[in-house]
Amino acid sequence: MGGWVDHAIWWHLLPLPFLGAEPVALPPGAEVRHRLSRLEPWFDYAVELGCSGLVLGPIFASETHGYDTVDHLRIDPRLGDAADFDRLVAAARQRGLRILLDGVFNHVGRGFPSGGQAPEEESTRAAWLRRGPDGRHVTFEGHDRLAALDHDQPAVAAYVIDVMNHWLARGADGWRLDAAYAVAPTFWSRVLPEVRRRNPEAWFVGEMIHGDYAGYVAESGLDSVTQYELWKAIWSSLRDRNFFELAWALERHDSFVEAFCPLTFVGNHDVTRLASRLDRAELVGHALAVLFTVGGVPSAYAGDEQGFRGIKEEREGGDDAIRPVFPDSPAGLSESGWPVYRLHQRLIGLRRRHPWLVHGRTTVEHLTNRAFAYRVTAPDTAAAPGGPRSEVVVLMNVADEAYRFPDELADSIARMVIGASSGPGVEPGEPEDIADPLGVPAYGWRVFVPTHPTSPPGT
Repeated sequence: MGGWVDHAIWWHLLPLPFLGAEPVALPPGAEVRHRLSRLEPWFDYAVELGCSGLVLGPIFASETHGYDTVDHLRIDPRLGDAADFDRLVAAARQRGLRILLDGVFNHVGRGFPSGGQAPEEESTRAAWLRRGPDGRHVTFEGHDRLAALDHDQPAVAAYVIDVMNHWLARGADGWRLDAAYAVAPTFWSRVLPEVRRRNPEAWFVGEMIHGDYAGYVAESGLDSVTQYELWKAIWSSLRDRNFFELAWALERHDSFVEAFCPLTFVGNHDVTRLASRLDRAELVGHALAVLFTVGGVPSAYAGDEQGFRGIKEEREGGDDAIRPVFPDSPAGLSESGWPVYRLHQRLIGLRRRHPWLVHGRTTVEHLTNRAFAYRVTAPDTAAAPGGPRSEVVVLMNVADEAYRFPDELADSIARMVIGASSGPGVEPGEPEDIADPLGVPAYGWRVFVPTHPTSPPGT
């Protein structure tokens, strides 16, 4: 797509749990809880982290956790109302933050047919739900409280178009499409052109857990999908000390970047926290080094930048540990998390100084189980003789002892400096003088960048 998306770095949060909202919908007639304004103290925090946009989990009227929507045109009363949303957009705009909304259009909550509608419209909406051969409503992945929409009905497509346009007109910049993998791509190919007709700069990313990513993007007309393959390979390779998995995933990732820009991440609202996946705290830095140097549009899940821990469990309430209530402001965070925040800042800063990385192509330079080197290069630029190249080189070691990379890599880091590095027990910094750049300490990593940045800071 290009444009503003090429510079996007997202901070992802779920307003309902983040703000400590009630676990179930308010009873009819209850006073609206104006909680959305309590997100504002976190906007400067996100900007200082280096992010340029907010991915907001479901904010529309729902029955429980937000992914069981009953009215896509109404802000959940546990969070506020439309005026609160307008103020939120204005506050974000003042700080240069974009807003990506979470649209749950594959399924709805059981209360959707009514949703406060008139009886005649309630009857019409009830007919929008998909039914199986037995005449019963089809549920989403066996969840009885989630009813699947019938995407073959033109009325459903018209409704989704109206919802998208409504909130884009109020200031949203795009949509994350929940459970896109369960929706036929032809549905989006009918919906998105109508939305883009009025909102040509909007960005649309679909949640894809598995399948043919590039094929789905091409057929659906989406701009992007979630890169779960890379997410899994990052933490799994680090935990298992097996860089061969990551090398394979980066080869696949390179083919995706050639076709579209995936949404990359090392944590989100549906998975166990990165810090709980890894058996050593030092390995978090390796994961972040990959996230912020390879191609794609990166996203950080709120709390990961503070080293939050939490394990997702497959049970009722099993998401609670990874969706905690946050304090009223960043001042309420534990002191122990700020070194991880500063590590994010350093690597996001590197990313912002080299925004071409969004389209960067990755080449493996060296590979063993516990030592890995790769190069990321801009696909459409070439260096003048003797001048800086648009490239980054990353060295990573996950062994118990120091590792010296082969001399052949010296050419790869010629005319480059260390932009960021870390080793066990060391606050990430920018070392001024390292006698042997190819020697990486135990559980250490180094990111080499051109001597002179190829684009101005803050682009």
